[in-house]
Amino acid sequence: MRQRPKKQEGPADGGDDDIGAILARNDAVGFPISENLDPRRFAKFLYWSAWRPTAIAEFLDLPEGTIASWKNRDGWDASSSLQRVEGVLEARIITLIWKGLKEGRDFKEIDLLGRQMVTIARVRKFEGEGGHTGHLNDKVANRNAKEKAKARRNVLTEEQLEVLLQRHLDEMFGYQHEWHVQRQQRHRMILKSRQIGATFYFAREALLYAMETGNNQIFLSASKRQAHVFRKYIIDFVKLTVGVDLTGEEIMLDRGDDPETGLPRPRPTLYFLGTNSRTAQSNNGDLYFDEFFWVHGFKTLEDVASGMASHKQYRLTYFSTPSSITHEAYPFWTGAAWNADRPKAERREFEVTHQALKDGRLCEDGIWRQIVTIEDAAAKGCTLFDLVSLRMRKSPAAWANLYMCQFVDDTQSVFPMAALQPCQVEEWDVWNDVDFTKLHLGYGRPYEGEVWLSYDPNGDGENADNAGLVLVAPPETPGKGKFRVIWKEQFKGSDFTKQAKRIQALATRFNVTKIDIDKTGIGDAVYQLVVQWFPQARGHRYDPVLKTRMVHKALDVVARKRLEYPISWLDMTSALMSIRRALTSSGRHLTYEAPRTKKSGHGDLAWALFQALDNEPLEAAIGVVRRSRVKVFAND
Repeated sequence: MRQRPKKQEGPADGGDDDIGAILARNDAVGFPISENLDPRRFAKFLYWSAWRPTAIAEFLDLPEGTIASWKNRDGWDASSSLQRVEGVLEARIITLIWKGLKEGRDFKEIDLLGRQMVTIARVRKFEGEGGHTGHLNDKVANRNAKEKAKARRNVLTEEQLEVLLQRHLDEMFGYQHEWHVQRQQRHRMILKSRQIGATFYFAREALLYAMETGNNQIFLSASKRQAHVFRKYIIDFVKLTVGVDLTGEEIMLDRGDDPETGLPRPRPTLYFLGTNSRTAQSNNGDLYFDEFFWVHGFKTLEDVASGMASHKQYRLTYFSTPSSITHEAYPFWTGAAWNADRPKAERREFEVTHQALKDGRLCEDGIWRQIVTIEDAAAKGCTLFDLVSLRMRKSPAAWANLYMCQFVDDTQSVFPMAALQPCQVEEWDVWNDVDFTKLHLGYGRPYEGEVWLSYDPNGDGENADNAGLVLVAPPETPGKGKFRVIWKEQFKGSDFTKQAKRIQALATRFNVTKIDIDKTGIGDAVYQLVVQWFPQARGHRYDPVLKTRMVHKALDVVARKRLEYPISWLDMTSALMSIRRALTSSGRHLTYEAPRTKKSGHGDLAWALFQALDNEPLEAAIGVVRRSRVKVFAND
């Protein structure tokens, strides 16, 4: 049996009791065998070095049972390979560091063991939470540390641009080709008929011009939702033509690299803004202003909007259907605003009649103006309409305003545009309790609150027009809060059964607590069907007293800015502007009416709204609410 050396007073450098000398004498073990050595730990290291417990007991001159006990209690077999190597490595490198006189091979071994400890640390990091191969391999780690080049998106090549341009040219109508020819004009202003494809055309024009010039393109509309129609047209155009998916709320286009320098070309951005975007002056680029005759606060917004295109390389394009002669944009169109602050000698006469502008003209203020009626569109190749059928279905007033580019004279209106504009809102921004996806896709319950449904029927015979229906979310407290018109629709024809079923379908999707129906004409048939499943529905027969009360209630709500409806609902605005004062047939009483025959206009949505508002009593505006009492008498 091997004898352990006896403990000495202290090692002398170079002597037989030097640690280095002890190491040399115990080279096969690698550790100094002395009485200072912890036999329990040394036994563990020997076991991990594949020594048998009996050999360890014999070598350390200890009972075999002691070794077996240490083995079980310290979990020698449970230790991982990494723990075993790490333990032995630690002991060896510390021993070398304590060596008094070191040789060259000692320093080499210390360096080697130090690098092995780094390796072990990497392995531990790799095995820990979030570990990856970069913790084991420097090359992988360095590669991952480099900033990765972002994948390029919204890339359109010159070849794809040629394909897009050719399709754009091939699908133009004549008046759109005129717009294309005038696209370099610094400022264009177009008065147009509805549904002739202006938004569709200018979406494509803006995309192609951005790719050609690198200019940003800014789309401004009466509502942000309408502005996003531009976005949809652009995305669909590119996807269906060249198969590229354009992404981003604001679309940054990639025009590729300059072949001479190899550097990326300027990348223009397409911005889609609503009229509440008063901070838009931070953007700059070519501006497209859609439906500018319908926005609230046009003068202020125009200053901001035109400022975005102040630089000489940028263009402004304004286009819209007409609204009323009292709108702030009307003097801008007629040139009156341009003349207003100029000396009399510098003023100019502006010819803005249809005859003067049907083919477009560069006017005295440097703005290229054009009027495109539906008849002009048809004459210049538009095949989208059956003009005879469409005209038969519209009243002369509606036809003139919607399709022949004639402004409404609302100076005699009970609800002029100036009074209505504060009621128009960007519903997507302010109605946080409405699920617009469910609302417009027609499933589920889009709104959990109370809703009042009101229906105004179409007339009969000579009085035939459209039926109108609105859903109004009332305020929680009568006389306070806002009435919000969250849904509207119109019906054509006289199928009263179908219209009654539609009312019932809406009542199942919303928490409808009140239903009001004008019982005129087929309205009575609709009412009879509705009361079968909604007995508390109210039927109305209009007379001057009822009309006056409803209009006065609506006037109070509008004046107090307690009404909200989406700014994009141009038909609701037109319907309200159509309400006028009139005398009864006897000429002795004042009443209210909307032109509702084929010889006049369209007020069905307005009357449907008035019926709903009438559920809140007039006196609620001053804090008085009518209350009713019910007495129940028991039978004897």
